Amino acid sequence: MPLSVHHHVALDVVVGLVSILSFLLDLVADLWAVVQYVLLGRYLWAALVLVLLGQASVLLQLFSWLWLTADPTELHHSQLSRPFLALLHLLQLGYLYRCLHGMHQGLSMCYQEVPSECDLAYADFLSLDISMLKLFESFLEATPQLTLVLAIVLQNGQAEYYQWFGISSSFLGISWALLDYHRSLRTCLPSKPRLGRSSSAIYFLWNLLLLGPRICAIALFSAVFPYYVALHFFSLWLVLLFWIWLQGTNFMPDSKGEWLYRVTMALILYFSWFNVSGGRTRGRAVIHLIFIFSDSVLLVTTSWVTHGTWLPSGISLLMWVTIGGACFFLGLALRVIYYLWLHPSCSWEPDLVDGTLGLLSPHRPPKLIYNRRATLLAENFFAKAKARAVLTEEVQLNGGL
Repeated sequence: MPLSVHHHVALDVVVGLVSILSFLLDLVADLWAVVQYVLLGRYLWAALVLVLLGQASVLLQLFSWLWLTADPTELHHSQLSRPFLALLHLLQLGYLYRCLHGMHQGLSMCYQEVPSECDLAYADFLSLDISMLKLFESFLEATPQLTLVLAIVLQNGQAEYYQWFGISSSFLGISWALLDYHRSLRTCLPSKPRLGRSSSAIYFLWNLLLLGPRICAIALFSAVFPYYVALHFFSLWLVLLFWIWLQGTNFMPDSKGEWLYRVTMALILYFSWFNVSGGRTRGRAVIHLIFIFSDSVLLVTTSWVTHGTWLPSGISLLMWVTIGGACFFLGLALRVIYYLWLHPSCSWEPDLVDGTLGLLSPHRPPKLIYNRRATLLAENFFAKAKARAVLTEEVQLNGGL
């Protein structure tokens, strides 16, 4: 096997293993916290953790199943039968099965002397879906639970060992999911190499440093005004959902699935930036950054005015604001550095229908399996590169609609 191909396959296997371990670690941390809350008699906290865990798992399985049924049946010929896959999703094991299947695909190629282009393309296809699902899981379950745990810590004035474990694993897991998602999108860029170590580190850090202060601001407001945080969330969520609807997203295969996607994206935008459509990406990113920053400042200011520089639990609000502000501006500086010098600039090839086979020309190697979902998101994320591209060749779709 060529060294570059072997390195690419091995890296995908390692990333898949890390994703599985991250998912299981987060699940163990959640269940550990639930058991501790029950033992302490904090049944409301335990119930909230279980509700967040349950709704996130259901939505994750829904996305996984909708994508699976939207793919051509011949694409996943090596997978289990549809009825058995439906049972796995019903048992909330669909995402875990996808991760294991992706690892199996990568390991099987490691034992091949020269993996076929079709096997490599299919491995990328699986990896892209897994990365998107991991990102959804992080913002549907890990981020809200992290906010809840931080609010509990601020109310009590101290953190137990299992809470520190959950906080650390959640922060790292969310940042890893964002990095893995961005890394996977780079596979949709045919003329761009994979994300390097330095750019990966910068991307990981600026996401961590910008996401942390936002979560802490919401957690602070939740600790001070526990009965108003739900009203705040639904108010902003409706505004963000309306903004997404105005952008006319077209990600899912049908209208009902599209609204499920919009609802999920509105929740992600409540915490972090996510580009959902093409066009002027920079303008929308700046608008979102100003909107979220203003809201976070408003939440912290409200808590400060009503409770002064010290919370009832004895925690210094001034210390939290200073650390959060420093993290935010450092993350903003790293984000500017990334987009000025490390963001890819590339040429685009024509998009193909999800899971179909296409040929650019009789004289060029076939472009095999394309993931329409990830390619669409990559077009949105790297919109400037796509706008500069000049498509000179006509794509023929082999039986695609």
